[in-house]
Amino acid sequence: MHSNLRIEDVSTKRRRIARLAERSPELGFTSLNHLIDIDWLREAFRRTRKSGAPGVDGQTAHEYAENLEANLQDLLKRVKSGTYRAPPVRRKHIPKGTGAETRPIGIPTFEDKVLQRAIVMLLEPIYEQDFHDGSYGFRPQRSAHDALDVLWTETMRVGGGWILEVDLRKFFDTLDHSHIRNLVSRRIRDGVVRRLIGKWLKAGVMEDGNVHYPECGSPQGGCISPMLANVYLHYVLDTWFEETVKPQIAGSAKLIRFADDFVIVFSNRNAAFQVMAMLADRFAEYGLTVHPDKTRIVDFRHPYHSGRKREGRPTPDTFDLLGFTHYWGKSRKGNWTVKKQTMSKRLTRTIRSIYQWCRTHRHKPVREQWQKLSQKVRGHYAYCGVTGNGRMLHNFRHEVRRAWRKWLNRRNRKRQMTWAKFERLETRYPLPLPKIYHTGHT
Repeated sequence: MHSNLRIEDVSTKRRRIARLAERSPELGFTSLNHLIDIDWLREAFRRTRKSGAPGVDGQTAHEYAENLEANLQDLLKRVKSGTYRAPPVRRKHIPKGTGAETRPIGIPTFEDKVLQRAIVMLLEPIYEQDFHDGSYGFRPQRSAHDALDVLWTETMRVGGGWILEVDLRKFFDTLDHSHIRNLVSRRIRDGVVRRLIGKWLKAGVMEDGNVHYPECGSPQGGCISPMLANVYLHYVLDTWFEETVKPQIAGSAKLIRFADDFVIVFSNRNAAFQVMAMLADRFAEYGLTVHPDKTRIVDFRHPYHSGRKREGRPTPDTFDLLGFTHYWGKSRKGNWTVKKQTMSKRLTRTIRSIYQWCRTHRHKPVREQWQKLSQKVRGHYAYCGVTGNGRMLHNFRHEVRRAWRKWLNRRNRKRQMTWAKFERLETRYPLPLPKIYHTGHT
């Protein structure tokens, strides 16, 4: 009961911030840090994911929690006195695309994650009043599937239209620190909060035992990075697009963004080309680069569009967003509709990671392997299980079965795991069947 009251106190403070931010959209908040007390840090700890990898100090969430009250009191004291030092993040590289490229992520220490969460809890109620409807990434009560639903509705409304597919080159690695500070200061004038953000930007990155200090970028991994990215793109892209661009172009245009991944749906071809030219200059002003080869305009008009027929292009192009390829197809009733399926690159990457996992863990007990593989398969279905994507889900399950049998067969030299034997094993350890979690419009 006592802890519930404390959470309610934090919620009350956050609601008060939100009301003030909503009433005064131009207000710069000069006094926020006094809201951070021990109850605020306890709630930040509760909201921090406990299963993540440890940072440079090697401390796990469980170890931190063993002496939680003393740790939080000490953290609060250092924050208030200005003596908190942001430790370097531990850099790890994860596969990107087909796996040839990697994406660097930074893993903060657990204590740093708690403090980042505490600051995000301060910033969120302010910026949630400011952010535009087209922004979906890393925001409360908004998901990638919400963005995909809006994308479907808009493309159907305009009969497919023209899609501007934009790729920002190394977005998180090239964020300009001075621009971040200036944009944040429009709303956040509290010195303690701004200094903490500055410390995180300058914290440094540890890789192979060496620490270096990049002059730009915000390491992916902590929760402050997506918040800063959203603030950056709110001013650089979203607000500029709504207030400056849309009034001067023909037809309708809708921006749908999830972090740095976004498309714009146009009803007018000329407007799409006009905005593509403007975007490169706009981003260049803020130190960002539009990838020239991956940024393109897609003619996504309905297959029966008369203009398309005259141009001798019967089949619309496809485009990718949020792990799915979007294309025109027939519904069960025989009507043309916009459909989506798992991107081939995403599927290839996921299957490759499954093969690697099966290889690494092939000597573990079969039951243990089955439990972990089932968890991975269900996780894939939970995201990719959308209406009309059944074939790709079945392909995925088939490839997981192949990977599992292959590496069970290589547990020893006898090579005894034939398909017949594997199918008997499957009756005891069946992998989950494909399931549609997101019933869409098709």
